[in-house]
Amino acid sequence: MDTRQLEYFVAVAEELNFTRAAARLFAVQSTVSAGIRSLEHDLGTPLFERSTKRVALTSAGSRALPEARSAIEAIDRVRSAAAENSRDIRGRLRVGIFTSLDYLDLPGLFGEFHERYPLVDLQLTASASGSTGFTDDVRRGRVDLAFMGLAAQDLAGFQVLELTRSDFVAIVPSSHPLAGRAQVDLAELTTETWVDTPAGFGNRVIIDRALAERGLSRTIGAQVSELGAVAQFVAAGLGIAVIPIVAYSPTPATSAVTLEPPVTWSLSAITRPGASPAIAALLDLLAERFVGARRA
Repeated sequence: MDTRQLEYFVAVAEELNFTRAAARLFAVQSTVSAGIRSLEHDLGTPLFERSTKRVALTSAGSRALPEARSAIEAIDRVRSAAAENSRDIRGRLRVGIFTSLDYLDLPGLFGEFHERYPLVDLQLTASASGSTGFTDDVRRGRVDLAFMGLAAQDLAGFQVLELTRSDFVAIVPSSHPLAGRAQVDLAELTTETWVDTPAGFGNRVIIDRALAERGLSRTIGAQVSELGAVAQFVAAGLGIAVIPIVAYSPTPATSAVTLEPPVTWSLSAITRPGASPAIAALLDLLAERFVGARRA
């Protein structure tokens, strides 16, 4: 058994596809397949059920997967512990990101991280199911760290670094009767057609919860997978929206109205307890950028 075999196993287990796993590892598929067969021979049991249509973990494979991930992380810790300076930190770092919040400046953030830690294999991915999808990804070890828009009550068991808080605002077309109002109650918006993100996105979870707590319901006419694009659909006349103010870019075609009573959205980074050196380095950079700036 060697490290590369464990990497093959984890990749195939996460992708459930040998071709995608090989592409992810920049390896030839036959090499990955041979490595898995060798590992199964060494362990004395099959790790995958294979057919022409699907690949699935066996019960033994499911039990072995978290241990394989831990073994790879332990090896990364050994290499990082022996490093002469922080630039020698090694390891794979898989990060779940939002792609539509300019506030985060993720290109700049990860560009700086790569410059500081060039030996870290940085892999960025988005989730089609938003924050709830990322919590499952982090919990199951498919992602090491994820940006998150859920409330603290939804994040039990994770290491959580809160980056910022933002109040929700109602976004309406500039011609709407509510435009120019100083504030609006959620109840006044329930007769409108809404634009929102899909179920599972953190901002949607929080607003759904706020409505439910007051016994309110609404009609959603359009679901947009990019939070930052919601206001554009409001501008096009497809409805009103309620989104965090940090996700709103003012335009002449829309107006933002403060909610009263307020509803707050928290943006955090989450990871499993016991962070690897690479994860710890990214958390430190996030704290510098966001927590430090908030305290300054």
